[in-house]
Amino acid sequence: MAESTKKTKSKPKQKMHLAQFLVHGPTYHSLAMWRHPETAKAGYDWSRPELYQHIAKVCERGLFDTVFFADLNYIADTFGGSMGPALRNATQAPEHDPIPLLSFMAAVTKRIGVASTFSVSHSHPFYAARLWASLDHLTEGRAGWNVVTSINSNQAANYGEERQPPGTRYDRAHEFMEVCQKLWHSWDEDAVVMDRENAIFADPDKVHRIEHEGRFFKSRGPLNVIRSPQNGPAILQAGTSPQGQDFAVKYADAIFAIQPRAVDAAAYFASIKGQMADIGRDPDTCKILFGMQPIIGASEAEALEKQDEHNSLVPLEGGMAILSAHLDFDLSKIPPDALMTERQEPELFRMRTRFRKPDGTPMTVAETAARHGQSVSLPQFVGTPTSIADQMEAYIDAVGGDGFMISATHSPGAIEDFVDLIVPELQKRGLFRTNYKGKTQREILTQKD
Repeated sequence: MAESTKKTKSKPKQKMHLAQFLVHGPTYHSLAMWRHPETAKAGYDWSRPELYQHIAKVCERGLFDTVFFADLNYIADTFGGSMGPALRNATQAPEHDPIPLLSFMAAVTKRIGVASTFSVSHSHPFYAARLWASLDHLTEGRAGWNVVTSINSNQAANYGEERQPPGTRYDRAHEFMEVCQKLWHSWDEDAVVMDRENAIFADPDKVHRIEHEGRFFKSRGPLNVIRSPQNGPAILQAGTSPQGQDFAVKYADAIFAIQPRAVDAAAYFASIKGQMADIGRDPDTCKILFGMQPIIGASEAEALEKQDEHNSLVPLEGGMAILSAHLDFDLSKIPPDALMTERQEPELFRMRTRFRKPDGTPMTVAETAARHGQSVSLPQFVGTPTSIADQMEAYIDAVGGDGFMISATHSPGAIEDFVDLIVPELQKRGLFRTNYKGKTQREILTQKD
């Protein structure tokens, strides 16, 4: 029998999902942001809501899934026991509360999700459930909550508490989410009847107390907010520890991950998706978005010049301060030329995949701190729009990830360049959506075509 010459069509690649990383402060992942010439030229005022409304509209024009705020409730004194390095270098300090901005941004957009970090470590679940259900109503189902358990001793001290060990923090977090979910379900979907003729606003038989009594919390319920469009917000997470991964696997609709090397990203992606399958959850119901910091030039040479300019604006002290804060460990105790991969301090293990160069070469304390100050260890994708699209495509091919969390080097300007130059290139390749499908944040996160 003659061999068939019919060619098999290759399977179309899954389209990427994109999110924009933000901080309500003068720096995001890059400590160079507030000093960057493009930022200064644009008349940057990070404290005004109009900037974030502009960013939301730009990202919606770019068909992003969501704009997402990180949030830290402290000014770190971890490096050297002083707040000086953090304040001098704006190491995510100052940082205003981002949650009020979500309504501002939703008011000028229609489809893009608006999300923020909110810690479960220093509040009661009834407050959180009420806050996020209200935001879900105000945004018409576009709210996203990045659930974190705060590890930093500075943050705990601001609330008059001691930092809790990981096991206790995550046991508490699981119960926190259990109570929130009970409260969000305390109103049946059809509880509000609005029967004006018979003077019945809500059917009392369809609103339920939860009577929760657990190890950490008590709550009688019900919630005094009616069931929201998503029945609570979409849940986002960024856990890296075993406990954090377990929490994300159970609850998250999207996970933001920082993995500088594709080999580590691939292992993380496979681990998370495998754990979801193990508990009987469809892995496609949660998107894993890997962080990247694009630096775009009209030519490769120009892009490399922009990278050098940006990275040179980050003082080593700033890198040491922000890395110490994120590790909750004082790096002044370690010689700057010591290899991070050889350290045995338990506080350092959580970020161990960030201690090597892209080729696997171990980095010193100073090298790791410098890169952390430049991008919080996100890989920098540097080049023309075409070559950056190539890098993104290659990364996803190697990793199997669902998309990217974009972090800007300056603002305004960098986000607009990505939307205007990179997004069309991804669309031309069939790697990114050309319209939104679905109305809520959760529906947009699960969009496949």
